[in-house]
Amino acid sequence: MGLRRGALPRALVILIGAAAAVIVVAGIQATAWLIGPTFMALIVVIAVAPVQGWLRRRGWPGWATTLVVVILVYAIMIGLALGVIISIARLATELPQYASAAQGIVNSVIERLAALGVGPEQLQQAAGSLNLGRLAGVLGALLASISGLASNFVFLLALLLFLGIESGGASDRLASIAVDRPRITEALAHFAWGTRQYLLVTTVFGLIVAVLDWIALAILGIPLATTWALLSFITNYIPNVGFFIGVVPPALLGLLTGGPQLMLIVIVVYCVLNFVVQSIIQPRFIGDAVGLSVTVTFVALVFWTWLIGPLGAILAIPLTLLSKALLVDVDPKARWADALLRASATGPDQVAAEEKPRRRRPDRAHAATDSTAAPTSAPIG
Repeated sequence: MGLRRGALPRALVILIGAAAAVIVVAGIQATAWLIGPTFMALIVVIAVAPVQGWLRRRGWPGWATTLVVVILVYAIMIGLALGVIISIARLATELPQYASAAQGIVNSVIERLAALGVGPEQLQQAAGSLNLGRLAGVLGALLASISGLASNFVFLLALLLFLGIESGGASDRLASIAVDRPRITEALAHFAWGTRQYLLVTTVFGLIVAVLDWIALAILGIPLATTWALLSFITNYIPNVGFFIGVVPPALLGLLTGGPQLMLIVIVVYCVLNFVVQSIIQPRFIGDAVGLSVTVTFVALVFWTWLIGPLGAILAIPLTLLSKALLVDVDPKARWADALLRASATGPDQVAAEEKPRRRRPDRAHAATDSTAAPTSAPIG
């Protein structure tokens, strides 16, 4: 059979779609400075939205519930920012004290390399790359650049204010969309529900791991145990590789303060605490909450980090859930893509069984809070 009149060849359609995707990705990367903080503000407002619905069900007026939401989101962001700034300042102050120990380790490594027959030029390059004292300069520059982030932080706080105020009209907006596009409403509500489940699971496990790390590091005598516990909590939001990022600084300080033996003890303790919790137990709960496979989360981590920078590593899962909602969940013909993204293979009967509770989630979310997905719809369009 020939092609229908006016129909484009499938290969051409694929090429046009790929070209359009490249243009969209390039546009997102060019505006990452705007998209990152905007989506961060969106996620924070979605996280605290159930509080507004809970207060309204108890008879609180609308202005009071909006005020509580704004205060909550401000407290979360300002508290986290202060914790990071104080930790960086303490680290920049403490690290120079270990410069001599770091230089001693570097000299020891250089001597071992020389004994193995490494040439003087290679030894000089190795000495430059192993100069741990440079960390103090890097941290000092990072601390000095915090003032340059003030404008972005003010922009983020303004977004939080506007989104918090507008969250009260979420149910009306969803109802208007549902008249003509019920699947869009369902997909946005499911995105908000999945995002809150992910944030809840990640935050709970992050707090557990941070407390356990703080206790272990304090017992081992590692300096700045509170700072490394905070780092462990933050990196818990980075799927798959957050553990490896969080273990490097305390392991290095263990090497500087107690030698290789203490460094190995720190690594073993982190493997027992962090790896077991973050890589074995936590993914099971996250997989049930967001419905994404481990492979998809890892690819999403790499992609969003490349696209919008370090903030993309923390927001990789919510960004993937939003993309899935807009590109897959709204289209009944895209169920094949949903099957590929799932945490486990499911048959047609199980997929059909899961569709029923998913269709009820917007109603349950609508009854629970007036701002389940309106923060999503407002920035998107």
